[in-house]
Amino acid sequence: MFVADGLTEPQPILSMPGVVQHTRDSLRKAAAEAVDLGVGGLMLYGVPRTEDKDASGSVGIAEDGILNVALRDLFADLGDATVLMADTCLDEFTDHGHCGVLDDQGRVDNDATNARYVELAVAQANSGAHVVAPSGMMDGQVGAIRDGLDDAGRTDVAILAYAAKFASAFYGPFREAVSSSLVGDRRTYQQDPRNAREAIHEIELDIDEGADIVMVKPAMSYLDVVRAAADISPVPVAAYQISGEYSMICAAAANGWIDLQASAVESLIGIRRAGADIVLTYWAADAASWLA
Repeated sequence: MFVADGLTEPQPILSMPGVVQHTRDSLRKAAAEAVDLGVGGLMLYGVPRTEDKDASGSVGIAEDGILNVALRDLFADLGDATVLMADTCLDEFTDHGHCGVLDDQGRVDNDATNARYVELAVAQANSGAHVVAPSGMMDGQVGAIRDGLDDAGRTDVAILAYAAKFASAFYGPFREAVSSSLVGDRRTYQQDPRNAREAIHEIELDIDEGADIVMVKPAMSYLDVVRAAADISPVPVAAYQISGEYSMICAAAANGWIDLQASAVESLIGIRRAGADIVLTYWAADAASWLA
């Protein structure tokens, strides 16, 4: 779910039919409805005002930043009735749109970024997140966050590591959803779509660093990686059915080429069949109703 600062009404995301940028109030209503339907957890993304973005993504750490405020709202409403998960990344909050802090040559600084991720994770944990989800694909991010959470006394907070996140062509609608400022791409720190072996190595590294869940993103074009991860992982494996995967099924159904519900359910079954224990999908509330 996406929650945006400064909105008075939910804002439809044009490239993702049925998905919106929520206000704080509409998020609370939609979250309660999802939990009532039986959705197992909520992944939250914050969308700040453009003028609040800066080079280091400080609004993501700020106590009054939209993501941390929304986490407190949902924790107050729902408590432990669901699993509150927070995207632990800087891309929504930076004025350059990259997932990390940039050096003086405009390159993502891995170690400086990890230090910011620790601050993000602690802020999110203190705001009510049960799970933090580092998605920037920095080397060592899981270990740094685990140490930071432990030092802050938040040993109870789990880490869902985006362990194999590929530089995919299917992210376009998501960038509209988070009002991304990105110019260029993230190929220097996301995985090459052709390289499954490195992806498995990254998954193993995150497990060694203390990840409680490892995730493959995207899901549908990388079912072989999901299967390989499931074969080796001692912790649950998640797969993210991303915005482009969701939107292309919606578009085909809108043209009358396929049946929306049948195709969506089939796609989710395929991800589970490949070995995913957990599926992140924009159809979560719908699927809970369809499968009831």
